[in-house]
Amino acid sequence: MRLSAMGDILHALPAVTALREAHPEWRIGWAVEPQWRPLLATAGATARGSAMPVLDRVHIVPARQWARSPFSAKTLREVRQTRRELREERYDVCVDLQGAIRSALIARWARTERLIGEDAPRERIARWFFTDRVKTRGVHVIEQAIEVVNAIAGDKLPVRLPLLPVDADAERKADVIRAPFVLINPGAGWGAKRWPEERYATVAARLRDAGYGVVVNAGPGEESLANEVEVLSGGAAAPLRSSIEELTAITRRAALVIGGDTGPLHLACALDRPAVGIFGPTDPARNGPFGCRYRVLRHPESKRDHTRHAAPEAGLLTITPDAVMDAANELLRGER
Repeated sequence: MRLSAMGDILHALPAVTALREAHPEWRIGWAVEPQWRPLLATAGATARGSAMPVLDRVHIVPARQWARSPFSAKTLREVRQTRRELREERYDVCVDLQGAIRSALIARWARTERLIGEDAPRERIARWFFTDRVKTRGVHVIEQAIEVVNAIAGDKLPVRLPLLPVDADAERKADVIRAPFVLINPGAGWGAKRWPEERYATVAARLRDAGYGVVVNAGPGEESLANEVEVLSGGAAAPLRSSIEELTAITRRAALVIGGDTGPLHLACALDRPAVGIFGPTDPARNGPFGCRYRVLRHPESKRDHTRHAAPEAGLLTITPDAVMDAANELLRGER
């Protein structure tokens, strides 16, 4: 059970991938918000394979939409249908890797004998829904997720790269991008995490001068950021508007990914691509790149703060394009 968001799902997926490899005979399902289904299975996938490599079933749970109109006929009908769907699967154990009241409540709908979660979840009240509470010791959220999943059968699962679906159409589209190229993601969940677009533009221009193509990811609502990077870089960067399936295929081919604490950076690590992480108010030791070749840039005086300020955090602004290029060049040398 990990409903959202992109980074959260990618951080939970290594644990479930390791569980699948340890227990190939088990039937494993996942409840997820509809927009993130492509991280788990391609459209139409119904059986385990390259299109759905880890799971046997994906349950679509539009919980955010329900919250906007909780008493509408449509919401009540979908809630009843989801509860019935979860119960009909007759799962033995449910694991809540979200640690929120909403995810814990939905996990209860499956009516499993055991509901496992962290002893100190993201939302403290959620722990009272759990039958089994796991005291995690790992620093990174990926390590913590593995500790929670270990509690299902007493495993000691390894930390490993996750398996993501392969979408044939998206892979064909990604083949047209000229290599080698660097993927830049200037967006972030809120302003305090967002390195200025003019600095991304400077990096893009310098990468072009070094012989690399530069693609700028434009997530939903972030199209203006990508366009601004294109203009300020003198056309060195090409905006990319893509589905999650296409972004996954493109990221597989990138020589390097540069971005802040956001989903596309975590996608790069999940796909074992080199990554430069530009961090400010969030802690890279807990949420940063993991498992791939990476470099993290963060000012030592930046403090962990999830307050959604609009302006970039002061420590983030001390990171220069020169520092980002130094990290990028170090990683790119390893790709040649």
